[in-house]
Amino acid sequence: MVRRVQVCLTLHSRSALPMTSSPCPRILFVTGRLAEPLVRRVVEELCESAKFDADVCVLGISVAALMHADWLQRKLTIDRSYDRVVLPGWCQGDLESLSTHFGVPFERGPKDIRDLPAHFRQINKPAELSRYDIEILAEINHAPRLSEPEILRIARHYADSGADVIDVGTVPGESWARVGELTRRLIDEGIRVSIDSFDRTEVEAAVSAGAELVLSCNSSNIDWAQQLDAELVVIPDDPHDLSSLEESIDRLTAAGSRFRVDPIIEPIGFGFAASLARYFETRRRWPEVPMMMGIGNLTELTEVDTAGMNMLLAGICQELRITGILTTEVINWARSAVKEFDVARRLAYHAITSRTLPKHVDSSLVMLRDPRVNEYGEQTLQSMADSLSDPNFRIFAERGEVHIMNRDGYWKGTDAFELFDRVVTDSGALDSAHTFYLGYELCKAVTALTLGKQYNQDQALQWGFLTIPEGSAHERRRGTR
Repeated sequence: MVRRVQVCLTLHSRSALPMTSSPCPRILFVTGRLAEPLVRRVVEELCESAKFDADVCVLGISVAALMHADWLQRKLTIDRSYDRVVLPGWCQGDLESLSTHFGVPFERGPKDIRDLPAHFRQINKPAELSRYDIEILAEINHAPRLSEPEILRIARHYADSGADVIDVGTVPGESWARVGELTRRLIDEGIRVSIDSFDRTEVEAAVSAGAELVLSCNSSNIDWAQQLDAELVVIPDDPHDLSSLEESIDRLTAAGSRFRVDPIIEPIGFGFAASLARYFETRRRWPEVPMMMGIGNLTELTEVDTAGMNMLLAGICQELRITGILTTEVINWARSAVKEFDVARRLAYHAITSRTLPKHVDSSLVMLRDPRVNEYGEQTLQSMADSLSDPNFRIFAERGEVHIMNRDGYWKGTDAFELFDRVVTDSGALDSAHTFYLGYELCKAVTALTLGKQYNQDQALQWGFLTIPEGSAHERRRGTR
């Protein structure tokens, strides 16, 4: 039976509003005995900059993560007025019942108390990321060489990743008789389609079937392309010479055709900087002409993780009012490029329209590393280790080492195999479940140290929008997952 202990520490905000203004909100933070020193420190630091007063309530339970709403309703006493109560992020159960019982809103804080400042920033100033004005065209490369089910699978994947239009890429020099049929099939699925071909037969068949955009148009096909009932993507005859682009723009404008302009971005090593400058020049010369950029020439042809590239390209496009991009996911390192740009275009739109940095807004594109890495520090870890009285392992990864502790000892080091052997030697043989668990968590901890990521025991490592949540061992055994 857990002995009931409740201790409250009052922390007053030093930046509280003057007495003549509205009173500061008062928040109650609930925690357990082991986390008490850290919670007090974090909340006190937060009060330095946040406009609220706080109390920290320490209940008679060692591990705050084991709290449950039903248990809290029996053990918690609230004897003053609060605007809200913040519980540990791992707390289980129905918080609505607590709010009703105590007459004050209850909420879960972050699973790591050290993330509390970021948690409050997100609650108090949530960014609006639903808006964007850059259209994504996602290309299915060499579509004639794929089966219809495969084309449909890729198209659905692109659409689910944020693509607005599916670009059907044909094979130069080959004529595809089924392009019209395939275009109609995609449109029947509710998918917008563009056709990527210079072959007149292919293009006319696709447009007749409902394709709304044609890639591409220059002097070689402008005579028949301008007669199509579709928007055209105009490119220069020679990417290094914008004069041919000017001629095509003039002809299409005179004909009343719908079009957008793409000066062609070149790969790094083949004139990238000069080609980027052409986009600036094109926007200067034709300030109101719609533009697009085929960014696959960079993401597919540069062997590097593509998330950062997509964010940078989204920023360039947003500032130059380039309202369409063409991308694809052929090479493995660009396998999530469509979703990356979908996130990036929202961040870029928010940053530029709000005149704010795209920082501390959304972490979906931080994949290799993490936005921040919190550390407990040597003194706190040692204090935790000294207070443990049960056999359950606590694992931490910080300052270049993995730290393992329970009632039998405190082990730390850089070699997971050597650490495991020491734990077994000092604690005795582990059963198969604990052996697997310790090995699994050590693997995550070493990965976190290697990449500079935040390791939190029983939680998935964060890989941006690619993160796959995992239930903790405790949740699995309780059958709550």
